[in-house]
Amino acid sequence: MKKLELLAPAKDLACGLDAVNCGADAVYIGADAFGARRAAVNPVKDVEKLAAHAHKYGARVYAAVNTLLTDAELPRAVRLIRDLWNAGADAAIVQDMGLLEQALPPIPLFASTQCDNSTPEKVLFLEKAGFRRVILARELSLPEIKKIRAATAVDLECFVHGALCVSYSGQCRMSFYLGGRSGNRGECAQPCRLKMSLESGSGEKLAGPAHLLSLKDLNHSAQLGPLAAAGITSFKIEGRLKDRDYVRNVVAFYRRKLDALIAKGGYARASYGRCEPGFEPDLSKTFNRGYTAYCLNGPDKNMGSPETPKFAGEPMGRARECRGDSFVLDKAVSCGDGLSFFDAKGELSGLTVNRVNGRRVYSDKASLVREGDPVSRNLDREFLRALEKAEPSRLLGVALTLSETPDGIALTAVDEAGRSASVTARIKKEPARDPAMALETARRQLGKTGGSDFYPLAMEISLKKTFFIPVSTLNALRRDALEKLAKAPPAGARGEAPLEKNSFPYPAEALDYRGNVLNRAAADFYRRHGVKKISPAAEGGADLRGAELMTVKHCLRRARGICPGKGAAEPLFLVLDGGSRFRLEFDCERCLMRVMAR
Repeated sequence: MKKLELLAPAKDLACGLDAVNCGADAVYIGADAFGARRAAVNPVKDVEKLAAHAHKYGARVYAAVNTLLTDAELPRAVRLIRDLWNAGADAAIVQDMGLLEQALPPIPLFASTQCDNSTPEKVLFLEKAGFRRVILARELSLPEIKKIRAATAVDLECFVHGALCVSYSGQCRMSFYLGGRSGNRGECAQPCRLKMSLESGSGEKLAGPAHLLSLKDLNHSAQLGPLAAAGITSFKIEGRLKDRDYVRNVVAFYRRKLDALIAKGGYARASYGRCEPGFEPDLSKTFNRGYTAYCLNGPDKNMGSPETPKFAGEPMGRARECRGDSFVLDKAVSCGDGLSFFDAKGELSGLTVNRVNGRRVYSDKASLVREGDPVSRNLDREFLRALEKAEPSRLLGVALTLSETPDGIALTAVDEAGRSASVTARIKKEPARDPAMALETARRQLGKTGGSDFYPLAMEISLKKTFFIPVSTLNALRRDALEKLAKAPPAGARGEAPLEKNSFPYPAEALDYRGNVLNRAAADFYRRHGVKKISPAAEGGADLRGAELMTVKHCLRRARGICPGKGAAEPLFLVLDGGSRFRLEFDCERCLMRVMAR
């Protein structure tokens, strides 16, 4: 059966351990350099610790080395990938094709979503170039994913939850254009989350100032079945900058969803172990900007989050009977909760609940809330306390077999990951006075696996005759067998994927700045694959005057209800609060909007 992988983010080792314990089949994490989230870096020794923990359960660790690299950085990046492979990483997520010209260890390579993996032709090329997995563009619809699956055999991964970049990944140069901080180099300043206005060609204001390019967060929790049927095998949660509460909550929620899909038949889990998060997951409780299915079933006209890029929280009703120090809400809240509302200036503001009396809420900032204002809860103190107090654990099922030896008994333990351990004890084989009770005692004592990394999955007692076995002997056998099993090396070996260079043709003969070629080795890679004309990336000195800075599916014409359909659409203009002005061009045939530099 096809295995389905739940892939979780890890800002650091603690988040990674939580992700595994809450049910992730794999974790992706940044090392100490060259990750697309420069604020989420980790020493190689922490990646090694995470891999050792994950491998006990057949889970995997993928290292993100997915920025564009300069010529000077390439040797260091190669050394880092080699160190990560030696530390136990199962794959490297990369963007820069210059790495494929280097002497890498036999580590499987995954093509980052930053590679702009949005067509069957591009994905097939990456497969033929040696990538073992392609991380698809977030903008793809189900029919588009099916077309890619039909044309390729490579493993397909897609994002199912978390923050959305408004631009196609790898194709955004707005941050670099405005301030020299490149998203392709892990330094995005997120200008898409800023306030801006929409204007016509004549200068008429059509919308704003508002956060017009800010998107809601992705949520495909109801679409896992259709995605699996379309060919997805790895379901990725975004969030390498998110804290432990987010990781715990979201991973535990998706683990349940994916397990429910697997239970229907036709699919299998990609790792082992029964996960016990220790709390009840709820996606409304941790950071989100509201949820959208984005483009999976066609562009969602409500994918935008123009009011705020912050976490407003779960709606609690409208404020009523405002008295200066208090107001009444439709839903109950608790002392210590955080509430949010939009103030008189239209900015998201917040307050802390000091005390409650039924549905009446008291706070020293209650006077800022006006009659009829919608109020949301963005900090549920009780839920957060439950998250913090929880001790997520992951237990492996173990089959125990008690058998006879010439001078005593043996206990063999085999866990669901395939590891095994056996221990023996010498005893006098005196027939049991009550065979049924003796067998029951043996089963009961051997099944007491509490305090270990295991739970009893099956038990067999294979004795020629039932004889008396002291309880102390049974307990010692169980304890020693499980301790020995816990120290056994993980079953199976990591997959090795040595690169074999070839000249499979790239689906174009020319690359402009959008090809993101920053070093000579990347240029050599594309020439080997038939590209004849190669221009440098923006970060390599490309002239961005009049250039395309973003390609987006969040069309502001559609969002404003002024979409012409398939006809031609006049350009509009985006104006940032600081005065920067950008031309918007519309490709209505492909339902795309392009943000152009001046």
